[in-house]
Amino acid sequence: MTLITPTLLSDGRELIYFDADEASAARHRDPEAVRDARGLPPRGPAGTARYDALSGEWIAVAAHRQSRTHLPPADQCPLCPTTPANLSEVPASDYEVVVFENRFSSFGPDLGELPSAPEWGTTTTAFGRCEVVAFDSAHEGSFGSLPPERARTVIDAWAHRTEALSAMPGIKQVFCFENRGADIGVTLLHPHGQIYAYPFIPPRAATLAARAHEFFEASGGTRTLMGHALAAERSAGDRMVIEGEHFSAFVPFAARWPLEVHLVPHRQVPDIAALTGEERDELTTVYLDLLGRLDALYPTPTPYIAAWQQAPLDAVLRPASYLHLQVTSPRRAADKLKFLAGSEAAMGAFINDTTPEKVAEALRAAGTGRTAGTSGAATTPDAPSATTRKDQA
Repeated sequence: MTLITPTLLSDGRELIYFDADEASAARHRDPEAVRDARGLPPRGPAGTARYDALSGEWIAVAAHRQSRTHLPPADQCPLCPTTPANLSEVPASDYEVVVFENRFSSFGPDLGELPSAPEWGTTTTAFGRCEVVAFDSAHEGSFGSLPPERARTVIDAWAHRTEALSAMPGIKQVFCFENRGADIGVTLLHPHGQIYAYPFIPPRAATLAARAHEFFEASGGTRTLMGHALAAERSAGDRMVIEGEHFSAFVPFAARWPLEVHLVPHRQVPDIAALTGEERDELTTVYLDLLGRLDALYPTPTPYIAAWQQAPLDAVLRPASYLHLQVTSPRRAADKLKFLAGSEAAMGAFINDTTPEKVAEALRAAGTGRTAGTSGAATTPDAPSATTRKDQA
């Protein structure tokens, strides 16, 4: 059972340690051992949100983020444990998993409701909360390189924060994600992810939720759209990557990105917090396996965005929503990236340069004889192997 130890940083931001056992948790209960000695000034006011009347979307304006830390050397990393030479964001001398409020937050720390009838020119406080999840005290790596017991603790941290943030006033969507690799645009190389608690349902999540709701209503509330897609992918088989008892991973039929995989529970749940212990155990194994396959495709680690699509906090949309993970990468070859050009960036009309079936075949082959978290050249989507195998997680 993951143990939770909350504390405060010197500017009042919340920080929470997550530990897998009592011995590890005990070291974070000594107030002096976790005291933030930096004496930071009080937090500044929240940024603002502007309403785009042409699209109906909210845009956060967070000019203070221009001064955030950008790719510091290892001895100045703000996510490493504190040392006398580096007073970091984590006051402890060591930790397993830690979550804290982002110092350069796009949303929050103020909480509240956005205007109910915005129009052109409407500006308001960027309500919400942004948190950083440091996966490990070691400076190198990513989620895929974690040992299973540490990855399991991260999943418990996601679940805890999803539940806590969902209960905060004005929050409409909780989004857990990891940006991995300089090609994605990360500003810190230390293994970490983030959690955004939005005061609105973001455009992509709103689109998915609306489609899910439409399908759910048409079935009389008996079927879900993601459940239907999962069953269809498992039946077809040619885009499946991993099948387990509780989770399956597949390349979606209409993948947008050169590398795109959806990891879906077999049981409809709204969010990570609703997963059982058994489901979280298998999620740990399957997720690490999947990331290991992505890294095995090419000689160097694959950049990606791992995005947890959780149910919106909306009484109408939530019953039809279905937790799933979308892992996407712009990598289309060992030395090439897909950039969003005119059709994608301006019109939102994606063009995929490979086929989902070839990508799935390459990912199946990449799992043969390999373990999660390893890298090494394997069959690429551009030249798939003839081997087709359906792995059991």
